[in-house]
Amino acid sequence: MTQVSFATHEVLNQSPPFEDVDLFALDRPLAEAVAANGGASAYKELSEFGQHWGSAAMAARGRVANENTPKLRTFDSRGVRRDEVEFHPAYHELMARSAHAGIHNSTWTALGKPAGGAAEVVRAAKFYMAAQVETGHLCPVTMTRASVAALAAQPDLLSKTMPVIATRAYDPTFAPWWTKRGMTLGMGMTEKQGGTDVRSNQTRASRDGDAYRITGHKWFMSAPMCDAFLVLAQADEGLTCFFMPRFKPDGSVNALQFQRLKDKLGNRSNASSEVEFADTYAERVGDEGKGIRTIIQMVQLTRQDCAIASAGLMRSGLAHALHHARHRSVFQKHLADQPLMQAVLSDMALHVEASIALVMRLCRSFDQAPHDPNEAAFMRLLTPAIKYWVCKSAPGFLYEAMECLGGNGYVEEGILARHYRESPVNAIWEGSGNVMCLDVLRALSREAETAQAVLQALVEETRGLPGASEAAVFTGKAFHRPDSERVARLAVEKLALLAAVAALNKASPRHAGLFAATRLAGNHASMYGAVDLANDDARGLLERALP
Repeated sequence: MTQVSFATHEVLNQSPPFEDVDLFALDRPLAEAVAANGGASAYKELSEFGQHWGSAAMAARGRVANENTPKLRTFDSRGVRRDEVEFHPAYHELMARSAHAGIHNSTWTALGKPAGGAAEVVRAAKFYMAAQVETGHLCPVTMTRASVAALAAQPDLLSKTMPVIATRAYDPTFAPWWTKRGMTLGMGMTEKQGGTDVRSNQTRASRDGDAYRITGHKWFMSAPMCDAFLVLAQADEGLTCFFMPRFKPDGSVNALQFQRLKDKLGNRSNASSEVEFADTYAERVGDEGKGIRTIIQMVQLTRQDCAIASAGLMRSGLAHALHHARHRSVFQKHLADQPLMQAVLSDMALHVEASIALVMRLCRSFDQAPHDPNEAAFMRLLTPAIKYWVCKSAPGFLYEAMECLGGNGYVEEGILARHYRESPVNAIWEGSGNVMCLDVLRALSREAETAQAVLQALVEETRGLPGASEAAVFTGKAFHRPDSERVARLAVEKLALLAAVAALNKASPRHAGLFAATRLAGNHASMYGAVDLANDDARGLLERALP
């Protein structure tokens, strides 16, 4: 029997898939930012990572993990509580690849001390590339890495858990953490009454010998299949941080009762849950009443990762848009050769250049903070400012990238729709925009002298660049106004832009001048492409973005 053909057209004027590429070698701004911040010796390692994560196989895993979302299995067939979350194998493969690359632990030694050197910079480059492929699975990865900073407040607990955290193995089995080849950790702070003021938490902790029993709830607790969680609860002396494992010391399942998984805009491959604690076993981390001080060590690192991931999402949006424009023809010319599209793409490329230079500069401060007070001050002041600017930039940027592809960018078969849905979470999680601005003001008030030294260093590093001195003067005055909170968003954005110019001036001085001229010397238009870049500058930016 003859097969009937329904083909009515041939596929033409479509861009080929952007896959089977080296995400590191194709990203000259990333390579230069890594080198400028001490990571040049890791080029081979990063290129191997970029080749693997840029493969068609990894792209497929990212897609499948998001199309097959996690499932909560509250009970088994006999009515026994299970409280397990099932994931598609593609998610587990992503987790395994990230663990193998050390994204969850490479900034720590086997004893849980800072690894030193350029460990933060090199690890950030991997995190940035992985975010371009699939961001949801990075939630437990970043929390596991960051948890070590909080566990340091309880050395005996850190010494027990670190041998398992420090392995580069991913073990998804539902079993006690001390029996596993590797472990992941999550975090639970937010309750129904709000996440910004965690001191209002109502979850209670009561002593039970050397341990505690926790009763209460968490409105958001991400990655519920982690092996343990750091949670906040009210103890006798006040809000305290606790280590809550999925299994009790006797090997029985701990009483973490998941009520449901959140139905989220993005971050779909990653499960986020509502949970009830019913006399749940936990161990104290740090002193009673010092929960904020303890867990803020973890939060500082997760905020860093929010900025890195947002920069990675924007990089991916730019790369896909530019790749498409080079293959798509309109009016007998490739889109990439049309002056209007060149203006849009080159302006976007300049934004990504500054973003990656800035986050890598921040990561260098994390590397050097343990032994350099000036870098520690930079880290404390700039982390919230950088998270604010980079993360809040991403959704609008990714919308613009989608528009470059037209209807092809809007459909779910492509990665840009997923990136767009993913992008808001980094600005919302671990402190929204207003919280970041308040944290900058708090750092300024608590460490006025060191903060002033950081600002002065930025002035020196941007000397002679268009608009830089004026931006520094404005920022300094705004932060010292009696109504500084009212203008905090404007001042924090100026601070982040000034820091971006300084970082870019070290990684790529020519482009620092372009960025300063378009962002500091005048008000950058609200739409990408509404700038006047010389043809040579536009072509140069696009060639650097994607050779």
